Amino acid sequence: MNMHPLHPKQTLDVALRGPTLRARTHVRILLCTFNGAAHLREQLDSFLAQDHDDWSLWVSDDHSTDATRRILQEFILANPEREVRLFDGVGRGHAANYLSLLCRPELPADCFVALSDQDDVWLADRLSRGLARVATCEAAHGEVPVLYGSRTRLVDDGLAPMGLSRGLRRPPSFGNALVQNVMAGNTLLLNPEALELVRHAGPGPDVPFHDWWLYLLLSGAGAQVEFDEQPTVLYRQHGRNALGTPNTLRGSIKRLDMVRKSVFQQSINRNLAALEQNGRLLTPQHRENVAIMARRSQGNRLRALHDVWRAGVRRQGRFQSLFVFWAMMRRKI
Repeated sequence: MNMHPLHPKQTLDVALRGPTLRARTHVRILLCTFNGAAHLREQLDSFLAQDHDDWSLWVSDDHSTDATRRILQEFILANPEREVRLFDGVGRGHAANYLSLLCRPELPADCFVALSDQDDVWLADRLSRGLARVATCEAAHGEVPVLYGSRTRLVDDGLAPMGLSRGLRRPPSFGNALVQNVMAGNTLLLNPEALELVRHAGPGPDVPFHDWWLYLLLSGAGAQVEFDEQPTVLYRQHGRNALGTPNTLRGSIKRLDMVRKSVFQQSINRNLAALEQNGRLLTPQHRENVAIMARRSQGNRLRALHDVWRAGVRRQGRFQSLFVFWAMMRRKI
């Protein structure tokens, strides 16, 4: 028995000497900002503290009115040896900002990309763990599209510990992605093949959350979705989070209110419309599953729910899944 497991950086080095050798392991960190001056310096410092040092930074700032751009310019001046590029965001919210950055024509198509929020702190092995997991996946399956994400350590505004984000009870799947996002955007890493798929879909999908969309699109296209139970990010919980984690009371209440007001239903419908527009990228089975979900509010309700169940639509928890089907019966989802 191996009592001394390799550090993720060592695992990566071993993997890259094997048959999955890449021309390079350079990672482009994609950071979207909007009035993030309060915590941005800590996030930038955590990039510099990564044990995988082969990275550059691309930032899309969505017209910040605070000191965000000044902090970014100071970072650029303080790190002249590092490629840091700053772009103007599209001004249509955080999901559109991330998708536009992922699809910028200047972004090389053959690179690894890691997504970052503006107010978290990365643990030192955020990149090396992700790259090691992707390398292991590619060794088993070939150079297929891979989406990697992990759990997070929840912290308050001052980085005091609040526990861990939830782990998974079921493996990631397209059926899960249709009604739940388990791939936190601030932990995501995409290999070049996954990035190519995202760029084929383009920046245009009108989706509520970019990370949910990436989970949906890539799992629907047959990509490997890798979830790491080891946290890689300190995830701040505060009133400015786009959604926050369901672990907290505020996050849970926000999600229930989304169901009550049919916001969750509207989000699912927007996701389905985007999937239908990109049906050519999905597997035949998953195209059919999209059609089944789109018909869930039509005709006989019990028949529709039966078809959805057979399509493998599930949330992670049993009670959560039952709640979703109850809400479907009430035409709230």
